[in-house]
Formats: sequence, structure tokens, C-alpha cells
Amino acid sequence: MTIYLIRHGRTRANEAHLYCGSTDLPLSPGGRAALQRCPRPEGVRYLTSGMRRCNETLALLFGPVPWEAESDFREIDFGAFEMRSYAQLRQDPAYLRWLAGDNEANTPPGGESGVQMTRRVLAAFDRLAAAGQDTVLVTHGGVIAAILAALFLEEGRSRYEWQPAPGSGCRLTGGPGSWRREPFP
Repeated sequence: MTIYLIRHGRTRANEAHLYCGSTDLPLSPGGRAALQRCPRPEGVRYLTSGMRRCNETLALLFGPVPWEAESDFREIDFGAFEMRSYAQLRQDPAYLRWLAGDNEANTPPGGESGVQMTRRVLAAFDRLAAAGQDTVLVTHGGVIAAILAALFLEEGRSRYEWQPAPGSGCRLTGGPGSWRREPFP
């Protein structure tokens, strides 16, 4: 089985270093221009998180293909911190509490914690892997990082170290307990 994990292209939020998870943004002009058409894998299912930036990335990378959306592959919801930058938040007591201690377990006001997002994403990935169908999944950096951190736990990298650059990702081959990865595209 092969699963391609591809992060969406750049958005205005990426370029401005804003927390953006649940806001449904399009790709920025620069993000659109940076994406290059990829060879279309044969016989795969195409899947996105359903967010506009992912749908646009899929179309730019692979052209017009039938696809489905699975909302459990959406990015973390940053709640009250959504579409705001560190510079805007650095003196906010709620933001400082969120950063203190275990940032993965802490929940931003009105949002979800990294632990909650990871649980949601890994359950969706388990369903995807159990289906046994080769799949191209265009999703978000945090989602891909959560999946890779769980699959390759022995490497000891944090979720943030696994996050791919916009428009890139990896190809997973094998199956549960025996995944191998290589960069893609």
C-alpha cells in the first residue's frame, strides 16, 4: 500500500506567520505559483481535509481528478489565537498559559489541544490504512507531523520537526507496523 502525505501550498497566513488551522483560506498568489504539477499516481484515491487550501493544492498538483474530503484530517483549531501572530499574542495571559508547561496538552481558548488533534488524525489515518487503498492525501503540516511522529516514534523527533514545507510531503509504503517513507514530490 502507498499513502502520499502532501502539505497544502502557502497561504497569506503562512507568509505572515499567523496561527491558522480552522480558517478556510485559499492559497496565496505566491503559494499557487510555487506549486508544480506532479506525475499522477495510477489507481489512487484522492483525499483532502476539505479545506480550500488543500483542495486548490490538489488541483494544481494533479489536475482535475475525482476526490473526497475527510474533515478529520483538518489542521488543529487554534481557537482565540486563530489568525494572530506571536507578536500580537506575546503579552496575552491566555496565550502565555497555553505555551507554558505541556503545550501539546494545553488547549487554547475555544480551540483544541495538540493531543486532541493528534487523536482525531490518528483515528482517521488508521481507517485510511485499514481500507488498504493507495491514497494521495493533501492535508496540513500539523496533521502530517502528527502522523509521522506516531509512525516513526523511535526516531524521537517532536511533531514540529516532522512538519514538511508547503507543497511537499512524503510517500509512505508498506502498512501498519512496517511503514517506510521517502520524500515526495
